[in-house]
Amino acid sequence: MKKSIYPPIAKKIPKELIVHNDLRIDDYYWLNERENPEVTNYLELENAYCENIMAHTKDFQTNLFEEMKSRIKEDDESVPYKYNNYWYIVKFEKGKDYPIYTRKKETIKAKEEILFNCNKMAKDHSYFKLAGISISPNNNLVSFGIDTVGRRQYTLQIKNLVTGETYKDTIKNTTGGATWANDNKTLFYTSKNEHTLRSDKIFKHKLGNTIKNDVLIFNEDDDTFGTSVYKTKSKKYIVIASYSTLTTEYQILNANNPEGKFKMFQPRIRGLEYSINHYENEFFIVTNADNATNFKLMRTSEETTEIENWKDLIKHRKDVLLEGIDIFKDFLVISERRNGLNEIRIKRWDNSEEYYLPFNNETYTAYTTTNIEFDTTILRYGYNSLTTPSSIIDFDMVAKTKEIKKEQEVLGGKFNKENYISERVWASAQDGTKIPISLIYHHKTQKDKSTPLLLYAYGSYGSTIDPFFSTIRLSLLDRGFIYAIAHVRGGEYLGRHWYENGRLLQKINTFTDFIECSKFLIENHYTSAKHHYAMGGSAGGLLIGVIVNLAPELYNGVVTQVPFVDIITTMLDENIPLTTGEYDEWGNPNDKEYYDYLKSYSPYDNIEEKNYPNLLITTGLHDSQVQYWEPAKWIAKLRTLKKDNNILLLKTNMDAGHAGASGRFEALKEDALEYAFLLDLEGKSE
Repeated sequence: MKKSIYPPIAKKIPKELIVHNDLRIDDYYWLNERENPEVTNYLELENAYCENIMAHTKDFQTNLFEEMKSRIKEDDESVPYKYNNYWYIVKFEKGKDYPIYTRKKETIKAKEEILFNCNKMAKDHSYFKLAGISISPNNNLVSFGIDTVGRRQYTLQIKNLVTGETYKDTIKNTTGGATWANDNKTLFYTSKNEHTLRSDKIFKHKLGNTIKNDVLIFNEDDDTFGTSVYKTKSKKYIVIASYSTLTTEYQILNANNPEGKFKMFQPRIRGLEYSINHYENEFFIVTNADNATNFKLMRTSEETTEIENWKDLIKHRKDVLLEGIDIFKDFLVISERRNGLNEIRIKRWDNSEEYYLPFNNETYTAYTTTNIEFDTTILRYGYNSLTTPSSIIDFDMVAKTKEIKKEQEVLGGKFNKENYISERVWASAQDGTKIPISLIYHHKTQKDKSTPLLLYAYGSYGSTIDPFFSTIRLSLLDRGFIYAIAHVRGGEYLGRHWYENGRLLQKINTFTDFIECSKFLIENHYTSAKHHYAMGGSAGGLLIGVIVNLAPELYNGVVTQVPFVDIITTMLDENIPLTTGEYDEWGNPNDKEYYDYLKSYSPYDNIEEKNYPNLLITTGLHDSQVQYWEPAKWIAKLRTLKKDNNILLLKTNMDAGHAGASGRFEALKEDALEYAFLLDLEGKSE
């Protein structure tokens, strides 16, 4: 293919879209024809153009890639954890892209048994993902899912760990995960709708039976809900979960009786969210019942699970978000969030003692991790901060001592956490609300108008982007960039109300919060518009799409990955993944009030004839969450309307989906391209 310095121009085929007597003309609707050779040709032309424009940075990209790779410990392994008399470890080998899953019987010094070598399994695939490893109670069998396309449609298989044989029977179009009953013969799994990829059915498979004889156990017929199946930590119950954005429901079955009938735990009530944990003869319920906006903890007997029998254990607090619990024989561990910061609270069941783990800065992330055993005094948790590499820590809840089981190694010989400074500052939103921003920069970086700054945010689904450590990010920090995370509304950084004030008819707050954070950073001389950059992916890509329409003058360049930018068209199409389950997040545009509101900020529908920042857009052809045609249509329309000569690039990974490349090093090449784009705009080439 001959490369041109001129950008490809997608042909226009006007399509009239009429909803609520409102006419939209979509010239690029045809780009959703995935199998149309003209579509793939257009994407390839965009890729060639991107490569051409970035050709002068090719060596720099290679250097960045090697630099990022050099910091990663290539021959690495996870902290072992014990489950059912085996120690489980995930390893990486030098030069290899994929993990190796292993285990050792009884003692960590026992002979290693390889469960899966993903490097061998991925050999003939351009994309490979293994997920949902589930070991049978007798340790002899394992179910697992494989995706070789990137659309998160996993083929489920079973391997005999005694003989090493992988059974020929395969179950297609599943979530990858499955749950064993205690008889070691019965497997419950979740299948997906072929078109929308909604997880909608739970099946029961018996070893020795053909797949076509699998029994349908549950069909989630409400298309705004998905479903899944799992086993409680106590191993006593198999649980079917039904979930939408704002409502949950569970059914339970004794795992010793796979032929029995599931019992409803508490029927769904719109707006009632709850999750269940089982211990001895009780269930512990984290829920928003009784208007507990920030959630509370309740308990009930396993015989009387309906809501009228639930009793408060930890009451609702307006200033503390209860995020989850871990149950031990003598201790209850509560994961909380106060003033945006993670807290881990440890409480004896007999109420004789209660305390918090100490954390002493404002830009960290702490979370409980793999805690499988009940009868132990050891709590395993993870910790990292903007300046501190990740650690896995075992904490003795009686002695109050901790053992760092592993601290992430940053190779290359140059990293010293003392060289970096982090801080948290607060901007004022348009309505006066204070918006927190977490920042990190090298101690030699001067904060002034010539300093480059990259601002990142997500801001949807109540998903919180906590301040986290990144070895990749060092390539920006060591070249004088400030990196910042705007904790905008739409996440849950400051509690559940933070989410409620950034969704549905208050979604605009997410976008204006980000813009006001940008203005704050510019006005306080952390940077200037000439050196200010923005980044976001998926729903965070929606955020980027909106802010470049509303305030393009604040940014020299933006990077957006798999951006959700054609929100009305997508939310009106019930035949593609995610749509029906997203109504509680964005609103249903079949309702005119929501249609008008979505149209008021939809990035694709609000492109104007004006100047836009330099822009790099990335996507995956097989993306199951944000379809590739959204960014493809967006860039095509931007090309015809923007009035500037700034760079506008689209890079489509023709072999991947929403998460990008599957190998740990292949993914770094995408990071290297994005960083080269930003650094090149700053005139940096080494």
